[in-house]
Amino acid sequence: MDLTKIASLGLSVGIFCFVVWLVRERRLREKYALLWLCTSVFVILLTVSRRILEVAALSIGIYYPPSLLFLVGVLFLLLVAVGHSVTLSRLSESNHNLAQEVALLRKQVEDLREQQKVQKQ
Repeated sequence: MDLTKIASLGLSVGIFCFVVWLVRERRLREKYALLWLCTSVFVILLTVSRRILEVAALSIGIYYPPSLLFLVGVLFLLLVAVGHSVTLSRLSESNHNLAQEVALLRKQVEDLREQQKVQKQ
């Protein structure tokens, strides 16, 4: 095994174990962990078996097999970016709705305080 293969395998196994640890410690939700785990397993398979990498690359028209790893990395980052954009959009809408509710509640509290002042007089 050459140094590149060992480094790639070690990094992929390390990421896999780290993601499992994050899920167990409840620092990472399962829906986000699934993407990380699938990608690390895929990279482990491609690293362990050069033949799988070559067949997979040639089947989708990539003639230099290591380029498939680069493509997988780019697609992974694209999926992560889209996932974060969806989450950010949902949180932004939720934040907007909560701000409106807080404003309405403040107005109600102010109205109740004014009514109490009027009743005491």
